[in-house]
Amino acid sequence: MKIVVQSTKVAMATPEPRITRAADASAWSPPLPEASGFDHLVVETPGLQTHVATIGEGEPVVLLHGFPQHWWQWRAIAPVIAARGYRVICPDLRGAGWTVADDPRIERETRLRDVLALFDVLQLEPAHLVSHDMGVITAMQLTYEHPERVRTAVQLSVPPGFMKFSPKLLPAFQHLPPFIWHRPGASLRGTFSDRYVARPMSEATVEAHLAPMRRPDIDAAVRPLTRGMVLPEAMRMSRGVYRRRRLTVPTLVVFGRRDHPWAEQLGNVCRNPERYADRIEFAYVDNAAHFITDDAPTEVAALTLNWFAQAA
Repeated sequence: MKIVVQSTKVAMATPEPRITRAADASAWSPPLPEASGFDHLVVETPGLQTHVATIGEGEPVVLLHGFPQHWWQWRAIAPVIAARGYRVICPDLRGAGWTVADDPRIERETRLRDVLALFDVLQLEPAHLVSHDMGVITAMQLTYEHPERVRTAVQLSVPPGFMKFSPKLLPAFQHLPPFIWHRPGASLRGTFSDRYVARPMSEATVEAHLAPMRRPDIDAAVRPLTRGMVLPEAMRMSRGVYRRRRLTVPTLVVFGRRDHPWAEQLGNVCRNPERYADRIEFAYVDNAAHFITDDAPTEVAALTLNWFAQAA
């Protein structure tokens, strides 16, 4: 069964976007990890078939996953948010999960354009926005470039764009070289090592996160994501681009206390935040590291819902 939705915001010269409801999630290849309560859709826009997991009804909340993860990252968080009366949308971003792209190239704002198209098709404006890791890059671009489309923002494990770099932060980037020079088929299991998690992940959990890497196109996207999006955006931050702009979307920045060295340095590199943002707050979660959504999903969900209520 197909449900076709036309977007009034897409120019007539482009193919009409549509939403196809997946009849059987088990038919996906590789199989989707198990998570109860989700519906699975494919949103087709020019050059892209975006897999989206949704749950709940109400005000829209968009969750943007990190790397090397996908929609399943939110399996324990999205249902809690949905139970409070929200419609939660968890897309697989370009180069991740079960999304399929015609063009393997990824530039700094490629994912931003993808998310804007998704907002149009699913009529998500304005939406609450929650992001983690690499997903924060796209979320940050959205809040600065299109603040009218975002109600509130929660960003996990990544500092705000107006941060100042410090040599003391260098250990936080030692994971990047293997991604920059990623070889096809190289294992990414080390990404989930004890350095980045407070609670060891089971083999089944790691396998679920990395399952899409068995697809050659997803494996091949590691370099373009890092070289085309992460590094250029990091350079903009280091040049102070966002310190010359104003963040108007109410934003909560959350880190795990065991996310070193960020937990110790965040106050130093984000001094005087009122100079750069209308409303921004910082929160820390005990017994959590970089992969905070796996370490402390209950705490992340509670902070998120509280921020929606306070800041919206």
